[in-house]
Amino acid sequence: YWGWDPKETWALISICVYALILHLRFLGSQNWPFILASSSVLGFYSVLMTYFGVNYYLSGLHSYAAGDPLPIPTFLYFLVAIPFALVILAYFKRHLSLPKLI
Repeated sequence: YWGWDPKETWALISICVYALILHLRFLGSQNWPFILASSSVLGFYSVLMTYFGVNYYLSGLHSYAAGDPLPIPTFLYFLVAIPFALVILAYFKRHLSLPKLI
């Protein structure tokens, strides 16, 4: 039944990402709010990829793109890199601004 269609595969990836996010509540570290917020942003991007990326840029059984897949525009690489860069910058800024406990 499972055909490894891009839509099915990315739906599975989105479910796995959100299952991981829901299980992060058991992590119990001091960085828990930051980790949960960062992973939620990245999880949202996985849902956007499931809808827009698969439907319009990948060809498959459940896509709106007819025929061969369209070439991926260059700006999409930047749109994917921006959230990762913001999470990394927020991580370093957070560690620079936290008071040191003795």
